[in-house]
Amino acid sequence: MKSLTGKTAIVTGVSRMKGIGAAICEALAEAGANIFFTYWRAYDESMPWGMEQDEPQLIKRKIEEFGVTCHCLELDLSKKEAPRQLLQEVIDTVGEPDILINNACYSARSDYSSLTNEMLDRHYFVNVRAPIMLSVEFAHIFQKQRGGRIIMMTSGQSLGPMPGELAYVATKGALEAFVKTFAVEVAAKGMTVNAVNPGPTDTGWMNEEIKQQLLPKFPFGRIGTPQDAARLIRFLASDEAEWITGQVIHSEGGFVRD
Repeated sequence: MKSLTGKTAIVTGVSRMKGIGAAICEALAEAGANIFFTYWRAYDESMPWGMEQDEPQLIKRKIEEFGVTCHCLELDLSKKEAPRQLLQEVIDTVGEPDILINNACYSARSDYSSLTNEMLDRHYFVNVRAPIMLSVEFAHIFQKQRGGRIIMMTSGQSLGPMPGELAYVATKGALEAFVKTFAVEVAAKGMTVNAVNPGPTDTGWMNEEIKQQLLPKFPFGRIGTPQDAARLIRFLASDEAEWITGQVIHSEGGFVRD
């Protein structure tokens, strides 16, 4: 269970106790990894699900219960200087990182009739530029020759349409193409690059009506949880997964699309 002892993981987008980011942090910490996570209150507070003022600190304390070191930073990833700022903060605080989980995202409803330049830019800065440049900077500083791990989060954009999410699908879908090529470019550095699509996951955004609509589409008879995604990511971050790279893994519990 301590397959990540001595390693340091960066996880972006960890604002809420019920979120996938928090579950990822806990799973990695359980395996022995030290954690450095980011959060951005302004985004989550603007969303329907909201967040409690002290949630990042509660997450930090819960992670520390696993006996690892945990640090966090409030950071606006839409700023172009954010990737270098984050990595420098990690190096100064805990040393060279081994694992990068690009979990942060921006999502706002937008179909073709409402899409604007500004809306597309807001999605692009967080969903495309930030994870790509953070991954590039991570690869530049990684010098350990083995065990580097980069994992992107996607949402199955290549599997079917998502009406009303035009800017989101366009930007998150770009990561699937990036993963396949970037994985080849950094393989010589002993790094793997993969993406995980967790499918519809109950992180607090689903009301009962949505749950009842989705439930029949899961053959296991339940909706996905953050822990489902976190377990897969913990495996991909381990040495056991060193031969898996350039993949987009759709871990959706057999979710059936219409």
